[in-house]
Amino acid sequence: MLFLITKLTALLNHWFAAPLDALLATLGIHVAHPSRPIGTSLTMQLIVMTILLLFFIAARLSLSVEKPGTIQNTAELIYEFVGSQGEQIIGHGYERFMPYVTTILLFVLTCNCFGLFPGFETPTADPVVPLGIAIPTFLYYNWHGVRAQGPLGYLKHFMGPVWWLAPLLFPIEIISHLARIMSLTIRLYANMLASDMLTLAFFSMIPIGVPIVFLGLHFGVSLIQAYIFMLLAMIYLSIAVSHEEETGH
Repeated sequence: MLFLITKLTALLNHWFAAPLDALLATLGIHVAHPSRPIGTSLTMQLIVMTILLLFFIAARLSLSVEKPGTIQNTAELIYEFVGSQGEQIIGHGYERFMPYVTTILLFVLTCNCFGLFPGFETPTADPVVPLGIAIPTFLYYNWHGVRAQGPLGYLKHFMGPVWWLAPLLFPIEIISHLARIMSLTIRLYANMLASDMLTLAFFSMIPIGVPIVFLGLHFGVSLIQAYIFMLLAMIYLSIAVSHEEETGH
C-alpha cells in the first residue's frame, strides 16, 4: 500500500505540479521542489476524503427502517455520539453544526489511524495538516458568531463585561482567539508526532510482539486527539453563538 501511495503521489505531481506551482506563485508562495509540490501527506488526506465520501454515500444508500445494516448502524452511532456532545456543549440549535464537527472528528481520526500501518507516517504528524484543519475551524466558528449576533454584537464579546476595561481586554481577546489556531495545530501535531516516534522506535528495536502494545496506544491517542479537536471546536462554537442561545431561551 505504501508503494501505491508513493505512485499516486508521483502521478498527482505529474498531472497537477505545473498548475499548482502557478497558483502558488500568484499567491507569492515559492515551492522548494517545483516538480514535487504535492507530498505524501496530501495524498493520504485525499485518500481519507475519498474513504469518508464513500462511507457517507454508502450510509445514505443503505438507509432502511426495517433492516438497518452495519454501515447504517455505525453512522447512527457516530451521529448519536456527536449529537449528544453537541447538545450538552452548544445547546439549543446545535444540529446545524453537526455536519462540520462530525466531519472534523472522522477526518482527524482517520488521518491519525494511518500511523497504525507499518511504514506509514501519520498525516497529522505533519504540522501543515493540523494547521489546515485549525484555520477552517477558526473561520467557521467566527463566521457563525458574526451570523448569530451581527458584526457589532460579536465584537462586544471581545470587550468584556465592563466598558472601561474594553481598551485593555479587546487586544488580549484578539490575541487569545488567534492563539487558538496555534493551540489546535500544536496539540494535534505534537501528540501524533510523539506517538509515531514512539511506535517507530519500538518497532526498530523489538519488531515482534511488544510493538503491538504501542499500536494500541497509538490508536488510543488517535481517538483522544480526534475527540479533543472536535470538543474544542464545539466549545468555540458555543462561546461564539452564546448570545443567540441566551435570547433563544
